[in-house]
Amino acid sequence: MKPVKIGLLGLGTVGGGTVNVLQRNSEEIARRAGRPIEVVHAAVRSLGRERICDTQGILLTEDPFEVVRNPELDLVVELIGGCGLAKELVLEAISLGKHVVTANKALIAECGNEIFAAAEKKGVSIFYEAGVAGGIPIIKALREGLSANRIEWLAGIINGTGNFILSEMRDKGREFSDVLKEAQELGYAEADPTFDVEGIDAAHKLTILASIAYGIPLKFDKVYTEGISKITPQDVIYAGELGYVIKHLGIARRSQAGIEMRVHPTLVPASNMLGKVDGVMNAVMVNGDAVGNTFYYGPGAGAEPTASAVLADVIDLVRSLEGLAAHRVAHTGFAADQLGEDNLLSIDQISSAYYLRIEVLDRAGVMASVASILGELDISIEAIIQKEPREGETRIPLILLTHVVEEQRLNQAIERIEALKPVSGSVVRIRMDHLD
Repeated sequence: MKPVKIGLLGLGTVGGGTVNVLQRNSEEIARRAGRPIEVVHAAVRSLGRERICDTQGILLTEDPFEVVRNPELDLVVELIGGCGLAKELVLEAISLGKHVVTANKALIAECGNEIFAAAEKKGVSIFYEAGVAGGIPIIKALREGLSANRIEWLAGIINGTGNFILSEMRDKGREFSDVLKEAQELGYAEADPTFDVEGIDAAHKLTILASIAYGIPLKFDKVYTEGISKITPQDVIYAGELGYVIKHLGIARRSQAGIEMRVHPTLVPASNMLGKVDGVMNAVMVNGDAVGNTFYYGPGAGAEPTASAVLADVIDLVRSLEGLAAHRVAHTGFAADQLGEDNLLSIDQISSAYYLRIEVLDRAGVMASVASILGELDISIEAIIQKEPREGETRIPLILLTHVVEEQRLNQAIERIEALKPVSGSVVRIRMDHLD
């Protein structure tokens, strides 16, 4: 049977991995797809750069529009990243009637509504499994495997860099800045690590997961985002003493009030499966009303894990090339005319349990004053740690775990606690989730 010809926009780490996996497993992939698949055209930044793959038989160009406009191609794989040039190329491919596979989470999270609408109008498909959690097939699980379920909540470690940093801080007592430097040296973090450590990368991915889970338009600007740069070794230690670990989670949850979308450091029980995910690995828990809790774990980045997801999408598209567009899975798993505008909650409207660390003078009555403020606002305490002062010190950390409370009420309590004379500086607040 005639091979399906594809073009790659980008031949770096993921692009090279895609070529390597396709060449190595070409026979198996052809059996699964029903036809051979060949990369015949690829756009690169520099023709003279050394590659991690064999490019024999692949026409290379420094002009990505040459690839998009190649009339021999059946589909285009976008691996450039970002929302500028990548968006132009994808929309051009769609206008020419080409299907698109992308690993670009920012493109889908920020521009996906426009791109999906253009694809629907043209009768082509956009697949993006590799955009979330690398080699973990979480998009297919949500969009297809769990499609009979009402998704109650999902929570995920969806950025390996942040998870590596927090794991090292917990296991070795290291400072955030020290571990971040090592992560950059190991290639886990970019020279500018903002997207990873401040939660922007995870927010892009959570936007996509929430859209598929709840059938809502992509709403990246509605995701509450908080990074891990202010987490201290002391907080990691105290969390451990209370039976918790700190993870940088993306959480989406449906409640009677609306839908939550938030990325922030979170205390989770050390015994929970997400609490046991260490290093650069990714994991996602999804709770459906019919199936209960499900768990997905694996590498969230890397050349071949990501290539695995890219090629899975390519295979799915090749299978459907001869079929009717109406028979393909909808871009978010919901028909385009069935997307709802559910109420999206602000962070002040969510309810959570909390870890609070308060620096106070070591004097009688301080704990009673703090407890009085919490009691007046109907915030109950689950656990307390009050440390003894070190020799020569007059201040001690007071650590509290609260029961579930609406965040805006907790904000009132924190404001009053910080106004107490024995309290020094700002109250450290980390949300907690038992993931049940």
